[in-house]
Amino acid sequence: MSDSERTWSIAEIALAFGVTHRTIRFYEDQGLITPERRGTQRIFHPRDRVRLELVLRGKRLGFDLGQIRRIVDMYDQPPGEAGQLRYLLERIAARRAELEQRRHDIEVTLAELDEVERRCRADAAAAPKGRRK
Repeated sequence: MSDSERTWSIAEIALAFGVTHRTIRFYEDQGLITPERRGTQRIFHPRDRVRLELVLRGKRLGFDLGQIRRIVDMYDQPPGEAGQLRYLLERIAARRAELEQRRHDIEVTLAELDEVERRCRADAAAAPKGRRK
């Protein structure tokens, strides 16, 4: 059987990607993957596997499902891969800017915590040492 003819069950796909059956069914309900149905059995083809891989990568990168759907669907629609790549580059730039802002906010918060901690330690060292009742 060639790679293009290979199929997988939901259990095999879930194991391969380290996700639950419920996650896969959710992405199917959202139209992000479209496995073949034989009765109640789902048959996953190479295309489904690639799309699931792209969806999971998009989630790891912090894209929402709408953005992921657009990126994945653009491959099959005009202007095809070139348009997909342009859109993805735009999303990457926006996501990077968002994460850089979060990093800045975290650094500011950590600096403020350092200052408050320094003051508390100084005040605690200067406070009279009394007995507790």
